[in-house]
Amino acid sequence: MFLGPLEQSKPWDTQGIEGTFRFVRKFWRLFHNENNEFCVSDEPATAPELKSLHKLIKKEEDGIESISFNTVVSAFMICVNELADMKCNKREILEPLTVMISPYAPHIAEELWHLLGHETSVVNAAFPAYDESKTVENSFNYPISFNGKMRFNMELPVTMNADEVQAAVLAAPESAKWLEGKQVRKVIYVPKKIVNIVVG
Repeated sequence: MFLGPLEQSKPWDTQGIEGTFRFVRKFWRLFHNENNEFCVSDEPATAPELKSLHKLIKKEEDGIESISFNTVVSAFMICVNELADMKCNKREILEPLTVMISPYAPHIAEELWHLLGHETSVVNAAFPAYDESKTVENSFNYPISFNGKMRFNMELPVTMNADEVQAAVLAAPESAKWLEGKQVRKVIYVPKKIVNIVVG
């Protein structure tokens, strides 16, 4: 499943096995601390953690439907990397993740499921439900350009209208040196793309 679509022939490659092993090891580490002690928190998950989980739920649902298991494995790797970067060890995230990985890595899923305190098998657990509201983008990281040259990035809420975006960009401290002694002639704003300030 890791090497590509099931219906295609693939060369035997031990590097593929090594890549799979590294992924499974990284997945295991989400549940354990530096001393390899089981360490899962009951703290509520953050919005970015929930977003990462629900993007994966959608990818897995679509992948299973189309029998594209390699795309699911790829999505799993992206999700695990994101959660590792966020240092996420929340039960609210890791429990559904264990259920979702069980068809692909059944032995490690069963082991982790029991470490999470369950006495029944992970195969009897309900598949997590996708919640679209958890994956909605609330902000966008705009590249801010002056006369067509990108100078800095600025995170802005997607609910802002053009006038609000313009005001926020012109008021940003990073804009000061590009505006000094110049007149703003035009502001080009493309939602979820770019903001370009034309000065002269």
